[in-house]
Amino acid sequence: MRNSKYAPLFETKRAKGIAIYRLFAVSIFIGICSIWAYRLSHIPRKGEDGKWIWIGLFASELWFGFSWILSEAHRWNPSYRCTFKDRLSKRYGNDLPDVDIFVCTADPAIEPPMMVINTVLSVMAYDYPPEKLSVYLSDDAGSDITFYALLEASQFAKHWIPYCKDFNVEPRSPAAYFISVSDTHDTKQDKPLATIKKLYEDMENRIESAAKLGRLSKEICSKHRGFSQWNLYASRRDHHTILQILIDGNATDIKGSALPTLVYLAREKRPQHPHNFKAGAVNALIRVSSNISNGQIILNVDCDMYSNNSHAVLDALCFFLDEEKGHEIAFVQFPQIFENITKNDIYGNSLIVGREVIIYTACTSRVLSFNLFFLSMNYSSVSENNEVVLKVEFHGLDGYGGPLYIGTGCFHRRDALCGKKFSEECKIQWKGGNNTMRREESAHELEETSRFLASCTYEENTQRGKEIGLKYGCPVEDVITGLSIQCQGWKSVYFNPPRSAFIGVAPTTLPQTLEQHKRWSEGDFQIFLSKYGPAWFAHGKISLGLQMGYCCYCLWAPNCLPTLYYSVVPSLCLLRGISLFPQCSTPWFIPYVYVIVSKYAYSLIEFLWSGGTILGWWNNQRMWLYRRTSSYVLGFTDTILKSLGFSDTAFVITAKVADEDVLERYQREIMEFGPSSSSPMFTLLATIALLNLFSLLGVVQKLALNKDSISQYQAMALQILLCSLLVLINLPLYQGLFLRKDKGKIPSSVAVKSVVLALSAITCFTFMY
Repeated sequence: MRNSKYAPLFETKRAKGIAIYRLFAVSIFIGICSIWAYRLSHIPRKGEDGKWIWIGLFASELWFGFSWILSEAHRWNPSYRCTFKDRLSKRYGNDLPDVDIFVCTADPAIEPPMMVINTVLSVMAYDYPPEKLSVYLSDDAGSDITFYALLEASQFAKHWIPYCKDFNVEPRSPAAYFISVSDTHDTKQDKPLATIKKLYEDMENRIESAAKLGRLSKEICSKHRGFSQWNLYASRRDHHTILQILIDGNATDIKGSALPTLVYLAREKRPQHPHNFKAGAVNALIRVSSNISNGQIILNVDCDMYSNNSHAVLDALCFFLDEEKGHEIAFVQFPQIFENITKNDIYGNSLIVGREVIIYTACTSRVLSFNLFFLSMNYSSVSENNEVVLKVEFHGLDGYGGPLYIGTGCFHRRDALCGKKFSEECKIQWKGGNNTMRREESAHELEETSRFLASCTYEENTQRGKEIGLKYGCPVEDVITGLSIQCQGWKSVYFNPPRSAFIGVAPTTLPQTLEQHKRWSEGDFQIFLSKYGPAWFAHGKISLGLQMGYCCYCLWAPNCLPTLYYSVVPSLCLLRGISLFPQCSTPWFIPYVYVIVSKYAYSLIEFLWSGGTILGWWNNQRMWLYRRTSSYVLGFTDTILKSLGFSDTAFVITAKVADEDVLERYQREIMEFGPSSSSPMFTLLATIALLNLFSLLGVVQKLALNKDSISQYQAMALQILLCSLLVLINLPLYQGLFLRKDKGKIPSSVAVKSVVLALSAITCFTFMY
């Protein structure tokens, strides 16, 4: 029975007006069923053209309908959270648990050291008792320049952290903060600001000079004993464990206040031992931190995701420390937000795009991102739209027991992350923490006793990477780990505070965006085909709604097959005069019109209401097509090949830097293809775009030369509209193929191959039918 004096630390609110949306969804489903009925009742008879094409359309539509049902499941019960940090402060004061923060980097060339240390400094400056914070940087490249940058940051932190607290700075990433105040503060008049900015710029100059040189001078190396560990360094794939505690539990800032613990780790790597990418790095941090600080709460962030909200730790603790429900929660997931999104989001990268907007209201409950060029045939899942995923779907999943773990911006219970199963006895004493770093052992002694924990042989013949820590063997180790935790009885929480908790950097080129989605779709599909497939592994362990939500994401890659079919076959059939859709004069035309008009009007209005633009909405439709006809095709193919033993899992790091001319084109919203667009993904995209262009030109030619064919093509209005919209949406591709002269164009070799392939496909289809 609830204590009458009990005051919860967080509140859960259910969406209002959801019944209105459910009625709308039911009406859409009726329209979908009507389209299915049309397909079944109008299958061409024996001897008529297009029977097998028609059956292919019906199979694709069944898949689209199945995906749509899955996507609706986690839109049925959305929930929203709010926290009461004032109650937390009154109840616990400074008697709070220790928090370990993991920042991971892997390549100083594409993850610059200055970006990494800005993230580190932002989390070191949390509004939280510093003696209870420990920050760990995992450097999987084992770069002495990254270590030097962290060493410089450890000195700058002695000035930066007290400055943040004295002036209530937000955000607490120095680079982001100085940009935010550049237009509102006069640096010359504000002496404290001028002083701290000068210190930062001096540090930046030293680090960037070393990075450009590519090595450190003997003078720099002589300043800290840690550089001696690089004397035996062979390469980033072959080196011993490098572990340095740069700030221990006794260090203070310039005002005499305690500083957070700061640790650098480059785990041991040997060519003959698998290192398991990011999952291996995080598991090494879990082990090492258990011997140094052993915080009961672990936060992990990517090196490009700086903290934008100094109270994020307190928000997370409101969930973990709640007396009634906190013991059920394994992790608290914050949204992933990007700051470098262009006005019209040319690559559809926005997860939230910095807009503090709640989607569900009394009358609006979902962003429906259906693609007009697939008309009413394409009523499949819309969850590949990043903005929809985090603005809508994660709130829906939260109503069924919690969202997915997305690998960054997530607070974990250490024991749950390490494989502990949930039980009602999981309530633990949070107060006081462990304070392991404040033991009698010196920093040097802790380094010596912890170094073996990061060796490449430590996990051999153990359950680490299987039952303990992050799971191995999958490109999306975060999703499979979160699913396993939830299947052990734990719940998770999705929290989107008024001030965004973390802000990162989105890809600035089309190849980067598509490669990232290939990795996601491939990893998700691998999960579906593995023993951890949510359809069977999670059965009876999590709610049906959450199980269906996981299936929706895990089936991103197979969506490429019906999408490819609909983006190619109807256009080819135009050349042979094969009609695939109902005429405007028949009753069967009504379901198509209803699904098209209702979905797209709703989608566009809601997109605009949430802060988007008309062009931004159109760009999202384009990227929806590009992802399904390139990234997901390769993701699907690679997964099948891997399951058959023909290929191995690879992990590609998304670049966080770009050349000046690339950034200039990105800011002007000119699509960037570049030399890396010579990959098969772009050959496929260009071939499909040209095939539709040639098909449309063929129809126009027939209409111009033979006026008698006008009546025939009037009966194919939807088909011609579909082909026309596919051509229209591919305009940036045509420009990249034939019109652009800058370095961001598509290579001429891709253009030649695509023209040949498109013409060959049209020729073969024409002779086959």
